[in-house]
Parts: sequence; structure tokens; C-alpha cells
Amino acid sequence: MARAQSKNVGISPQKVRLVLDLVRGKRVDEAADILRYMTTPAAGVVLKTIESAAANAENNDLQSRDALRVTSITADGGRPLRRFRPKARGRVGAFDRPTSHITVVVDEDGSR
Repeated sequence: MARAQSKNVGISPQKVRLVLDLVRGKRVDEAADILRYMTTPAAGVVLKTIESAAANAENNDLQSRDALRVTSITADGGRPLRRFRPKARGRVGAFDRPTSHITVVVDEDGSR
């Protein structure tokens, strides 16, 4: 079992979860093929995290990349960035820009 995390990704967790639902439980190669042809920016970040988890499994645990499967993948809320926007009469309005923490766990098919 190997894992990888991407922290403080500048995309809301709600939008990242839409991408995660498409690759949860799939083989790593199959998930990479799906994500490569998606147009959403979240797909690129998720692909990079899955590739990192697969590399961790290959190098640290000596697992075969062909047998790796995405066993767990989550997107949790990160620390929001506080931003400000001008309002009427010279005032200012605050808003929070959401961020995400993406966690990917990969494992070999027969290990679970």
C-alpha cells in the first residue's frame, strides 16, 4: 500500500470530487487514461497525484505498476484563502477562495 498527497490545491473539494468518482477503484493505467483526456483542471492535479502514488509503490514497496489499483481516493477541504473585492462607496467585501487536499492510496490487486 502506497499513498500520495497534494495539499492546498486551488480547486474546491466539490469540483475535485466529481473527477475522483470517475477513477475510484480503477487500475492506475486505466485511471491515467481517463484523466488525460478530461478538460477540467482538476483532472491534471489528480493525475499527478495518482502518478506519484504509483511511483511510491514501485520504488518504496517494490510493487508492479501493472497490478496497482486505486483503492482509496479522497478530497478534503483545505485552508481557504482570504481575498477581498471592492464594493460600493469605497468599502471592501471579503470572500474565501476554497482549496483542497487530495489523498490517493494505491495497492496491488490481490493484496486486499
